[in-house]
Amino acid sequence: MTRERKNAGPRPGQDPSAAVDWELRLYVAGQTPKSIIAFANLKKICEEHLEGKYRIEVIDLMVNPQLAKGDQILALPTLVRKLPEPVMKIIGDLSNTDRVLVGLDIKPLT
Repeated sequence: MTRERKNAGPRPGQDPSAAVDWELRLYVAGQTPKSIIAFANLKKICEEHLEGKYRIEVIDLMVNPQLAKGDQILALPTLVRKLPEPVMKIIGDLSNTDRVLVGLDIKPLT
């Protein structure tokens, strides 16, 4: 994986000027099984719960290790929610959907 942006963009029939409300960064170390699973899980969660109002940026620290410093990345994979503020981080493969939804503040803690 290289540094890339995945923009969900507006869905069919949605106003093309609709703003991206969620900016997410997924830090990974190459195309490991855990990194691939984390991205797939994140994409599924975003498609189901954020309805086209998100942008995912995948940052491969094997290619750009210096980028870990800005978000203080200590473990991989790590998801960083840049927007909406406050910044939040979730470490792991994002397979526990409820934990991710609560961690991103999409769903309240029950």
